[in-house]
Amino acid sequence: MLLPQLIMHNHLEKKRRAVASAGPAAFSPSPEFLDRAEQLPTGWQFRRQLGQLIFIVLGVFSAALGLKGFLLPNEFIDGGVTGISLLTSQLTHVSLSLLIVVINVPFIVLGYFQLGRGFALKTLLAIVALALVLLVISFPTLTQDKLLIAVFGGFFLGAGIGLTVRGGAVLDGTEVLAVYLSKKTPLSVGDVILLINLVIFGAAALLLSVETALYSILAYLSAAKTIDFIIEGIEEYTGVTIVSGRSEEIRKMVTEQLGRGATIYAGKRGFGSTGHQLAAVDILFTVTTRLELTKLTDEVNKIDPQAFIVMHSVRETKGGLVKKRPLH
Repeated sequence: MLLPQLIMHNHLEKKRRAVASAGPAAFSPSPEFLDRAEQLPTGWQFRRQLGQLIFIVLGVFSAALGLKGFLLPNEFIDGGVTGISLLTSQLTHVSLSLLIVVINVPFIVLGYFQLGRGFALKTLLAIVALALVLLVISFPTLTQDKLLIAVFGGFFLGAGIGLTVRGGAVLDGTEVLAVYLSKKTPLSVGDVILLINLVIFGAAALLLSVETALYSILAYLSAAKTIDFIIEGIEEYTGVTIVSGRSEEIRKMVTEQLGRGATIYAGKRGFGSTGHQLAAVDILFTVTTRLELTKLTDEVNKIDPQAFIVMHSVRETKGGLVKKRPLH
């Protein structure tokens, strides 16, 4: 349904190595740490696989509740393959369970070549499990209020998709197709997903009603925000790069006052048209949560009001030292 599903899965398949796009890590893991990471004990592997299975099972039941308890009885749809399945089921009266499996099969095959056998197998099992739950278990219709249906239907569906992603699988193959098409066309992955969903909601407006399409878009947005929350959590990490002539004082503040890890790089200032302005300067990089971001920038400004600060989102971190003590 959303791009973070594939990004998160790649982390899981590569033993959750640090995200390359997040920039340099604010830590320096030792060779011994890397060796231990490559030689995980069997017990750890079992617990990890069990945890993934639990996430997938919870995700399947949550998604089924969102679909059968909210969206399907009220003829609302969603984006992606799930939306195509819902729309087709409402127009043809073919079982939603059957459509979810059949329509996802080509994307599972494509995912096998794009992301590997493990991803394809777990995704196939998750989708088949979702189809069986929809077929066997009866969910009560919890409300007749259309706004509540859209918001909470999207919430439970998004929670299900997010939990399944945490387990290393997906319940919707849209991103697999989007990644493939982005390699074959000038379009980005986000552009492909947007076009697919525009077609789906446009078809819903023509074949069902404009009101249904609008409520369905609301359900889609609710699901999207829930997926982001489930995957990223409330403590979103932010990478902070600080360029200052007083980097040592800032480093002590970050490590001692905030309890954060930090990395120092040697650099040169690049402003000016003449060579004499290329003065040496230390560059500090650290990772913090958005809850502490304001405190960090305030403390930096106290030390050096002229410091240059760059901030960017970090999807996840692994290894090394991010914080010395709990934040809360």
